[in-house]
Amino acid sequence: MASGAFPRPSTAYRIADLAARDEEVLRIAEKRSADRQHAQGKLTARERVDLLVDPGSFLEFDRLARHRCADFDMDSHRPYGDGVVTGQATVDGRPICLFSQDFTVFGGSMGEVFGEKVLKVVDLATRIGCPLVGINDSGGARIQEGVVSLAYYAELGRRNVLASGVIPQISLVMGPCAGGAVYTPALTDFVVMVDGVAHMFVTGPEVVAAVTGEAVSPQELGGAEVNSEVSGNVHYRARDEEDALDWVRTLLGFLPANNLDGCPVYDSAGAPALTATDLALDTLIPDSPHQGYDMCRVIHAVVDDGDFLEVQKTFAPNIICGFGRVDGRTVGVVANQPLHLAGVIDIDASEKASRFVRFCDAFGIPLLTLVDVPGYLPGVGQERAGIIRRGAKLIYAYAEATVPKVTLAVRKAYGGGYAVMGSKHLGADVNLAWPTAEIAVMGADAAVTILHRRALRALDGPEREAARQRFVADYRKRFATPYAAADRGYVDRVIRPATTRIEISRALRMLRDKRQETPARKHGNIPL
Repeated sequence: MASGAFPRPSTAYRIADLAARDEEVLRIAEKRSADRQHAQGKLTARERVDLLVDPGSFLEFDRLARHRCADFDMDSHRPYGDGVVTGQATVDGRPICLFSQDFTVFGGSMGEVFGEKVLKVVDLATRIGCPLVGINDSGGARIQEGVVSLAYYAELGRRNVLASGVIPQISLVMGPCAGGAVYTPALTDFVVMVDGVAHMFVTGPEVVAAVTGEAVSPQELGGAEVNSEVSGNVHYRARDEEDALDWVRTLLGFLPANNLDGCPVYDSAGAPALTATDLALDTLIPDSPHQGYDMCRVIHAVVDDGDFLEVQKTFAPNIICGFGRVDGRTVGVVANQPLHLAGVIDIDASEKASRFVRFCDAFGIPLLTLVDVPGYLPGVGQERAGIIRRGAKLIYAYAEATVPKVTLAVRKAYGGGYAVMGSKHLGADVNLAWPTAEIAVMGADAAVTILHRRALRALDGPEREAARQRFVADYRKRFATPYAAADRGYVDRVIRPATTRIEISRALRMLRDKRQETPARKHGNIPL
């Protein structure tokens, strides 16, 4: 054929016929897949993609790829795509890469071609620097392909590790996820799980029953409730698939494309004067130190339009982690929640907050810490479970972080809890406090019991109580105030609660171009 000439008509028709045949085969297969998935109350792999990405933006890879296995009569059944849909698209106009497992093809199990497709899209996401979203609905390794399927799980895990801290990685669990398949979601930054439909565990109910004798259902063993509230593996428990995909779209709006890019910046007028929401903070703190209040009210007053996306809401609810915006720019918020265990730090809270702080630091997201903490949770159970080692993770995370760090002491900031919650000593840039803040080694009641036990023991009845009250008042005046810390330079300013939004906005604007050098090293050794 001469250069630049068109194919002969017969050749052109043959090409068109082949393309039409392939498209018809794909259409029929997808119709069968849809029927099977819908019967189980689930969407198909392609329907999930369509709900997640911008209309018309999905560019699919390897749609006609098929497995190469000749064992167990598989050579007579070689569906296109090999059980996974991969490609690149946009969400709100910003690029992402994604894969979506198709449970209707070999149970969504991973074989050689399936694995090649997934690795290709993960590598592409890392090269072009865009978030990776994985939609999981799989029976696990493809038994017919033997050790090859296991090799690709390990290869995928290695890719997840290499991409960690380089691009945001998000996993959605929309159906079964078991065995080696669970470790890819576990290595990603955020995991979303659909309630009542999905389950995730290392060993299934049958194996558990055979080994331990315990009879348990898939949902009891690894359903969304267990993974989101008990084990903490899941960051958001979705009502249904649409809710899960919508949450991921919202999350992506807070995140940068990669570790060298900035978060999206949105227009924010920002009320220059005090609003009714601001003024309400003046009366938020109860008179009784033993009475709780909702720290979310402070968060919603500070972030733009009260828009706050909380992660792991039902796991370790005594600490709050999530994303908001101040002046249109993303901030990561870590806050004690006095409504749960008085905001104390336990093992779960420490690990939850530590991982969130490290994610924010990896992707250049400033940290805002709101403090009302009585300290670490005491008890035999916590000590034996490793509160020393696991509680140290929070110290490590804050000390390691080089992003802008602004901390506000709202009420209690006692003992080790004060130190680890973004204190000046761990490298916070700006530390603010309300006049209601009590920064001390411990609460006044406990301190008086120790410091004045002999004097109190010598008194009886009303005299003892009157003396105790005097000692408590004196301790609070001398030690349990923000002014003692401000005198030392540990608190930069004591502010009126109503001005919190304005003061935090000023601090973050000042720190926008922060630069901090750290010693050269391969990596640290966090107490895992």
